[in-house]
Amino acid sequence: MPTTSAPASAWRTRIRAAATPWLFATPAIVLFTLFLIVPIGYAIYLSFRGFRIEGGAFGRRVQTFVGFDNYTAALADPEYLAGLGRVLLYGVIAVPSVLGLALLFALLLDTPRVRAQGFTRTAIFLPYAVPGVIASLLWGFLYLPSTSPLNYLAERLHAGPLDFFSPPVLYFSLANIALWSGVGFNMIIIYTSLRAIPASVYEAARIDGASELQIAWRVKIPLVAPALVLTGLFSVIGTLQLYSEPATLRPVTATISWTWVPLMKIYREAFANDNLSGAAAASVLLALGILVLSLLLLRFFQRRTFGDNA
Repeated sequence: MPTTSAPASAWRTRIRAAATPWLFATPAIVLFTLFLIVPIGYAIYLSFRGFRIEGGAFGRRVQTFVGFDNYTAALADPEYLAGLGRVLLYGVIAVPSVLGLALLFALLLDTPRVRAQGFTRTAIFLPYAVPGVIASLLWGFLYLPSTSPLNYLAERLHAGPLDFFSPPVLYFSLANIALWSGVGFNMIIIYTSLRAIPASVYEAARIDGASELQIAWRVKIPLVAPALVLTGLFSVIGTLQLYSEPATLRPVTATISWTWVPLMKIYREAFANDNLSGAAAASVLLALGILVLSLLLLRFFQRRTFGDNA
């Protein structure tokens, strides 16, 4: 009996050891499946469906398989393509500005003998805690000619009324909201990466006669390149998912249409035009575009940062 029970006990121990991690991960797997995998699968399913009229002009409306018709319609939709162009133009302004300021603040906070470091770090990060909709409302009131203090000062200085919602300036107005909410988050990531660099690296550079500016440019920035790639990738993804800022400002200006960005177009197709299949196809196309662009950018920056062996 002892000879027989020993292998069985060892087998049960191995089973428990193998099953324990899966038991702990089961709640996360279930939530991930229910709230991400299933909705994505259902959206893909809907994108290949559509409504057709059967039985002549007075027939009934039935849902059927339509193949890639919804994708063709989305790619041929001028409003959807125009929204993509607006998002790309917005990203050209917002992404470099957010990353540049985040890197600048992180480098300044990491300099020796900086004062009130904890307070300054919290003050820069604090706007990120404000929800995007609230931030958009706050800036919307600051942009309105009747409530804007900047417009009041401009009129007193005889500079004329300021129009923050005119087509060229509108992109900078939206990018300013992105700066308000995004700089602090990216700064924390870059600053944490800077704090992980051993102090001996800086001491060796100072012994060699490098100034603080040279250390920042030639030592710190190259060493935090992976953090810059990460924050840049997050910023690009967030840019392509732009929705809350223009949707919140839409009621206060006629410059922003109901389909100004792709997500606004998708929302209107789904809930205003009752075209769930077309909205699903447009969503899948947007998701695929984000995925492809993210992979290309990641590959490009890996080669630039880590060389050809990446």
